[in-house]
Amino acid sequence: MTDTPQLSEEHFHEIKESDLVKPNRASHAPRILLLYGSLRKRSFSRLMVEEAARVLERLGAETRSFNPSGLPLPDDAEADHPKVQELRDLVTWSEGMVWCSPERHGAMTGIMKSQIDWIPLSIGAVRPTQGKTLAVMQVCGGSQSFNAVNQLRILGRWMRCLTIPNQSSVPKAFQQFDGDGRMKPSAYYNRMVDVMEELVKFTYLTRDVTPYLVDRYSERKESGEALIARVNRTAT
Repeated sequence: MTDTPQLSEEHFHEIKESDLVKPNRASHAPRILLLYGSLRKRSFSRLMVEEAARVLERLGAETRSFNPSGLPLPDDAEADHPKVQELRDLVTWSEGMVWCSPERHGAMTGIMKSQIDWIPLSIGAVRPTQGKTLAVMQVCGGSQSFNAVNQLRILGRWMRCLTIPNQSSVPKAFQQFDGDGRMKPSAYYNRMVDVMEELVKFTYLTRDVTPYLVDRYSERKESGEALIARVNRTAT
């Protein structure tokens, strides 16, 4: 007898520590995709992810960035649009992501949101974002704010990413970059480095066990019930 009669014993699994520590771990460089949320010629969110990419590569990661110029509005083109396919291929390739948006009118930009809206929760049997690590950052034109990173965290949860605890918000970003587009030494630069370090660490920790981390009782149960229903329909 148990005190959890609601559980389907067939689909309820005990946690196996051995499944969280793989003996044969991947040896390739962590694959990190960086997205930014502005198309201006001097885009501080783009400059920020360029600095982040430099740090990630020093930490042993392989990086790629997506240029959102030419990406259509969601629902204003088909999914086979070249820019949409490019974005989705990069997301599928990645094991972790960095999302960096300016704050505009107290929120992330539409350019940032459009990129995320074009990433589906599933492509066939593949869930492109589920279980991938995510770091969130924002740049501000004025005083420091956390509106954009808070919204990005909500989106990360919705997309089933493993969003790391640390984050970066840079106020008065126009003061933080020199004429060559390089970020000046500062506490804000140091914080960005902290975030990238944490992202790489979490990616190493989770990438080999992602399928197990995101395996869910409710989905196992739903899939089992769907299979029974399909078999019953076939039998009748």
